[in-house]
Amino acid sequence: MRTRIKICGLTREEDIQAVVASGADAIGFVFYPKSPRYVTPERAAELIRGVPPFITTVGLFVNATPEEVAAVVRVAPLSLLQLHGDETVEQGAAIAAAAGRQYMKVFRVKPDTRPDELLEYAQANRAASPLFTSLLLDTYVDAYGGAGKGFDWSLIPKDLAPRVVLSGGLSVHNATDAVASVRPYAVDISSGVEAAKGIKDARKIADFVAAVRAGDTLIESETHHESAVPR
Repeated sequence: MRTRIKICGLTREEDIQAVVASGADAIGFVFYPKSPRYVTPERAAELIRGVPPFITTVGLFVNATPEEVAAVVRVAPLSLLQLHGDETVEQGAAIAAAAGRQYMKVFRVKPDTRPDELLEYAQANRAASPLFTSLLLDTYVDAYGGAGKGFDWSLIPKDLAPRVVLSGGLSVHNATDAVASVRPYAVDISSGVEAAKGIKDARKIADFVAAVRAGDTLIESETHHESAVPR
């Protein structure tokens, strides 16, 4: 399976073009005013006009109300929501219902997080709303967002990994290993492909996508090897 790729924190037309040219699958816009990557709904709408079909546009929100998210979606035609704050399971479901969009819910992983916690949280969100799609696993830090820091990937249960979006501390240097070892459904990166906060680097984006694809190739070769071994 091809690992999907989301590039988050876009603020400029040229960065949208670089993401599209790289072959990434999703583009993220940050609607958290305290973030250096924040864009207004109007600015996001302008940027989305440059996104071709079949690329998912994702809106990242932190502790926003259902009314606030719905108001953003009326201006910026987002495909998917990313709830990145302390929203409860019930609040996440209410936000998605108000906006009429599917959503991902972040789980900020701590050193003492247990694998069964991840499974239980995914199940609770899935039971709460038909609009829930997946968990996005990020690193717990004091601020919202992983701040470019990673976490222990071995905490992710193998039966949950194919349904999660892996984030936090990813870069061109570890993306191949992350994909090959975790085998997530998708990966999400922001600071790891930047020249400065909110300013993407086209070369880094292309190199990151290539590193993810190298991980896919490793999985494919391992799968072929395993199927060729006599039983």
